[in-house]
Amino acid sequence: MKYLVTGAHGQLGQELQKLLQERDLSFVALDSHQLDITDRTTVLSVFAAEQPDVVLHAAAYTRVDLAEDEGRVINWQVNVEGTKNIADAAKQYGAKLIAVSTDYVFDGFNDGEYQETDAVNPQNAYGRAKLAGELAVTESGADAYIVRTSWVFGEFGNNFVYTMQRLAANHPKLTVVNDQLGRPTWTRTLAEFMLHLVAVDAEYGIYHLSNDNTATWFDFAKEILKNVPVKIDPVTSSEFPQKAYRPNHAVMSLEKAKSTGFLIPSWQEALSTFLSESE
Repeated sequence: MKYLVTGAHGQLGQELQKLLQERDLSFVALDSHQLDITDRTTVLSVFAAEQPDVVLHAAAYTRVDLAEDEGRVINWQVNVEGTKNIADAAKQYGAKLIAVSTDYVFDGFNDGEYQETDAVNPQNAYGRAKLAGELAVTESGADAYIVRTSWVFGEFGNNFVYTMQRLAANHPKLTVVNDQLGRPTWTRTLAEFMLHLVAVDAEYGIYHLSNDNTATWFDFAKEILKNVPVKIDPVTSSEFPQKAYRPNHAVMSLEKAKSTGFLIPSWQEALSTFLSESE
């Protein structure tokens, strides 16, 4: 079985390559220079040449705030048109597709856990584009999994863990938002789940995947820096304004993912393992 990874230089793309190598699986990983997913002709020619059995679609535009203005066009081109091209190619060449989406397809007004079947209502440009990408995958008719995730951190690329560590090294006091609740996700857990769906031949459709347990960004920061001599104060979202709206309560249910037999570590366990491996 041959895997094709899009977004090879991204945070998830690099994690997927590491996992595929560890498991001695056959794959090709292409970055935006090798595979411009917004160019339909290029996408189809790459699929014709590579003949993948499974496509791990990790390519994305993830600059959430920039997507509100100067990044609006590329946000749509990559997350919608690019995803449509990948999905249509997967359908045409008979490849299974695992596409990654986001909790930002929800508005965050729900007090409970969002189910895969709950109504979507994205409140920022990034979320609207990712939802349109989901619809493109569904409408393609490809054999596809859509995996919605949240608060991603890991070894590769920029993420909240590295940001907190960098700030703590240069500031005696930090302020972190404490009124947004969600679930952190280790890229390793996400990558393992993507391969798991294929391995167990799970039912196609939408899945939510993050690490277990919930946290605010303040909770997350405290755990990241629990062994660092720095003071962390909680603040409200209104005290830390950002261009793009962030859901206040974007906790997604993990029950469907668990029902496939996948064991999900808590975000605290995942973070601890990641930090110990990073030392």
